[in-house]
Amino acid sequence: MNDNAASAVAGAPNVSVAVKRLCEILLASITALAAAGEVEQACRRAGEAYVTLRQADPVAARRFDVLLHRMTRMENAKNDRG
Repeated sequence: MNDNAASAVAGAPNVSVAVKRLCEILLASITALAAAGEVEQACRRAGEAYVTLRQADPVAARRFDVLLHRMTRMENAKNDRG
């Protein structure tokens, strides 16, 4: 194995940890966006994140899918109330 391949393999867990942390940051940011009244934009960002991750990391993608559906239900309930 050459040095570049060894570095890539050795760095793989760090990349996974970084991606997981970025997903957590993005989930929190999308949630804050929705709480600030920008539910439509938050739903768009959650959908984009889902599409981006669905093949590469289905578990992470599912978290965005769940958030998207939760925000959609909350927005629909708010609209139904008036």
